[in-house]
Amino acid sequence: MESPKLDFKPITPDQVLYDFVYAYSSLQQLAGFKNGVIIPNGRIDLIFSQTTPDELQIVLMGLETEPKPIPEQPIDGFFAISLNPLAVEYLLQQPVADLLNRGVYLPADFWGFQAADLVNFETFCSRATQLLTARLPVDTDSRKRSLFQLIFAANGEIAIQTLSKAIGWSERQINRYFNQQLGLSLKAYCNILRFQASLPHIRAGALYPQLNFTDQSHFIKEIRKHAGVSPKELFRNQNDRFLQFLVYGSR
Repeated sequence: MESPKLDFKPITPDQVLYDFVYAYSSLQQLAGFKNGVIIPNGRIDLIFSQTTPDELQIVLMGLETEPKPIPEQPIDGFFAISLNPLAVEYLLQQPVADLLNRGVYLPADFWGFQAADLVNFETFCSRATQLLTARLPVDTDSRKRSLFQLIFAANGEIAIQTLSKAIGWSERQINRYFNQQLGLSLKAYCNILRFQASLPHIRAGALYPQLNFTDQSHFIKEIRKHAGVSPKELFRNQNDRFLQFLVYGSR
């Protein structure tokens, strides 16, 4: 028997939040869904769900570097805020280096969220925008903003030497920042972004390198590393089991 069809909806945040928030999303109809796989997306996720009508559950998920099965859910759905790495220092105000490939429960009143904020997705997004905008820092390190803007613009295909010259940080300082804040090196993070940038091509049936992979063998190896399957099997995405793949819509 096939798993139920998941209902996935993403919303892009207001422009003032772009450097800190990648997206809001809603994933529903999880009850009965089996064999789902979470694949790395290069973001830090806050996941909001209700275990009872009046009880809010919030989970902070660190960066993923490998595929993992989605645990069986006692809930039918959840809303999420996907944070860009800059938010770790300036919104969360705490490193997530020790949360690599795992998550942690947060207080139910984290950032002032309430169970009533989950009544529907539009209400949740409006409330999230209000609360996040209020937490925006007055000042940020321009080097860090430029660092991530350059990395994202290049889909991770940028040399650390280039970044070092562009932002005025040494290569050692850049890697120290990544390891201390996120728990992995710049190279490892950029590989995740390149993997993510390959997904829309794979979704469209391009099962060969579209980005700067050394060759087909290297391409397949990197896809397997982050998705656990070959590009061909990822393209099939049987029963929509690769959850982040849903962002690219139906073929």
